[in-house]
Amino acid sequence: MQRRRVVIMGAAGRDFHNFNLVYRDREAFEVVAFTATQIPDIAGRVYPTELAGSLYPHGIPIHQENDLPKLMAENNIDDVVFAYSDVPHEYVMHKASLVNALGANFLLLGAEETMVKSKRPVVSICAVRTGCGKSQTTRSVAEILTARGKRVVVIRHPMPYGDLAEQIWQRFGEYDDMIKEKCTIEEMEEYEPHIARGNIVYAGVDYERILEEAEKEADVVLWDGGNNDTSFYVPDVLMVVADPHRVGHELSYYPGEQNLRSADAVIINKEDTATREDIESLVRNIESVNPSAAIVHAESPVTFDEDVDLRGKRVLVIEDGPTLTHGGMKIGAGTVAAEQAGAILVDAREHARGKIAEMFRTYPGVGTLLPAAGYSPEQVADLEATVNAVDCDHVIIGTPIDLRKIIDIERPSVRVRYDLKVVGGPSLEEILEDVL
Repeated sequence: MQRRRVVIMGAAGRDFHNFNLVYRDREAFEVVAFTATQIPDIAGRVYPTELAGSLYPHGIPIHQENDLPKLMAENNIDDVVFAYSDVPHEYVMHKASLVNALGANFLLLGAEETMVKSKRPVVSICAVRTGCGKSQTTRSVAEILTARGKRVVVIRHPMPYGDLAEQIWQRFGEYDDMIKEKCTIEEMEEYEPHIARGNIVYAGVDYERILEEAEKEADVVLWDGGNNDTSFYVPDVLMVVADPHRVGHELSYYPGEQNLRSADAVIINKEDTATREDIESLVRNIESVNPSAAIVHAESPVTFDEDVDLRGKRVLVIEDGPTLTHGGMKIGAGTVAAEQAGAILVDAREHARGKIAEMFRTYPGVGTLLPAAGYSPEQVADLEATVNAVDCDHVIIGTPIDLRKIIDIERPSVRVRYDLKVVGGPSLEEILEDVL
């Protein structure tokens, strides 16, 4: 039997998961290559045989997505699988048109084949876009479950930016674990807030193996999603976070709309900084595709971690990287805090160094804010150089992690904190009642 030749389009996350569940160890298929986008420095690596399985003794190469037409022409590809998130529907269909024009099938794998069933109850936190507020929602849910005597283990959406063979599964219980595993800033931003609250976090590449390990110490598994990707595990409760600052995106981004249609509860976050008109429009859009979903109204009020007077001061605001880049947000928690404090925002772009300057060129819509990008040691060094080159009175850190532990900030700095505050609709406890 001739094996179907496959390319999986991804961004070092969902693509590997789909391969592991659907294609690994299946002789009917030959996955010729992965392609990579969104994340720098992924292409040029190899998905190792330790993860790829015995059918791939040399592993599977990872190419730039721009190489897709050439890969298809040289390898007689039958199927191209689209496997990454947080992109407009139109973008997905442009990719489909390209692939179909080159003679192959364009595939979007469904939930049944790509979700793992756990032995434990699973609460999944997903979103309609990057930057909606999954992190603070996940923290709130973990606190509720823990307060009711449940042993909670958080499993975080993949961010395997290091040696893939060493990242098959990872456990983070204290800050030093992140140092030991050589975590990037992006990984630390997601892990540290949980660790600081005493939560155990698992992550890695092989999410069946990760679940097996997590189930050994969990009463409840809490899926902490990335981007607007769908859950890797079959949820007993699916909470989906929506953003009133980007009304309409919940119906026009992939796979965020899938999350919205599947949700048991939709949390409308950031209502304290949104207009009533936008909130009402978002409610109508939710009800148009998922009228049975509970709708929770919430805020994410921001506070500084120390008393500081920034009125009239010139400040550099550092925000969460993915939220500003492929998430497309124009503000973040740091911006809100700066505006509330009466500070004057300075422009980071003219001072950008190295890979940070490249990032600004790739994402020109970021504007004056500085995304906390640190996917590699070189990018972290360029981030530090950029921060210290900006002429300002104060630095506001609006990222989930305390960047002062990672880079040396020469000017006075203050960190912004934010947590979820439910202000209307059913409580999270009510939504979680069956699991509790």
